[in-house]
Amino acid sequence: MLKHSRRNFLKTGTVSLLYGSALLQSAEAFAKALKVPLGLQLYSVRQQLPTDYDGTLKQIGALGYREVEAAGYFNHSAAEVKQALSGAGLSLVSAHYSSDDLHKQFDQILAFNKELGVGHIVCSFPGFKDPSRVKNLSGRERLHAFTLEDWRWNAEQFNMLGEKVSAAGMKFGYHNHFLEFKQVDGVTPLDEIIRLTDPANVTFEMDCGWVIVGGGNPVDFLKKYPTRISMLHVKDFKNIEPQSNANSGAETPPTVTELGQGTIDYAPIFKAAAKAGHIRHIFVEQEAFDMPPMESLKIDADYMRKLGVV
Repeated sequence: MLKHSRRNFLKTGTVSLLYGSALLQSAEAFAKALKVPLGLQLYSVRQQLPTDYDGTLKQIGALGYREVEAAGYFNHSAAEVKQALSGAGLSLVSAHYSSDDLHKQFDQILAFNKELGVGHIVCSFPGFKDPSRVKNLSGRERLHAFTLEDWRWNAEQFNMLGEKVSAAGMKFGYHNHFLEFKQVDGVTPLDEIIRLTDPANVTFEMDCGWVIVGGGNPVDFLKKYPTRISMLHVKDFKNIEPQSNANSGAETPPTVTELGQGTIDYAPIFKAAAKAGHIRHIFVEQEAFDMPPMESLKIDADYMRKLGVV
């Protein structure tokens, strides 16, 4: 029978604690090697911007955010957007549009964002090769109606759009949700999209939270595609249950919370991002609130500052 003295137990416990502390410090040190401006996806304040565009942007700037990503301009002219951003001390890096919007009004989108000096046009949601096939499906059912043919069609469209966006002096990107991780005929859609798109014209904005909800691991994707991913979305959830194998819509959607308050530890993700060496922008995205929005966004900003990446 093995006998352990209290002294040996304490000694072993102390070594374990020191080892664990060293690992945490190592992760934080790697995270701090990833230095980017603090960014916010403006979808977070989609309810505030229509009623107080200038004031909302100023509040965001006052919290220490320096870069933003648009999710609509709420009928403001390019001159008005520029003035509001300048007054808030914010730089507009990129803008989100669905595949449907990009196909319906691409020329207008491109011209407007070029006038604003936007660097990236990002497709925020994929389209269907044949929209009539899903016209009678609910929104939740559509999330799981994508075929491998649809995903490959999207990749073709991204190459086409990306070439045009590149010619205009900007970069085209794709932003994932969880549905890109539901295997179709043994193929993971995000892998297929990355395989089929031209690195010269198509980059990727990895939404780390949705990767995890989809059953994937952001660290694995950063290691696998270090040069293809140039931007990150960061968000946190409680009660995460992978949705990639669900048969219909996300029946048990995770609960949105602030960074550091939920399930996701971003230290190892930022460590992998620093090692990949190609991440240029990171945007906080707070999709819902259970407190005043600016209080929530301050918690997010403080978390990012604590990890030392901004």
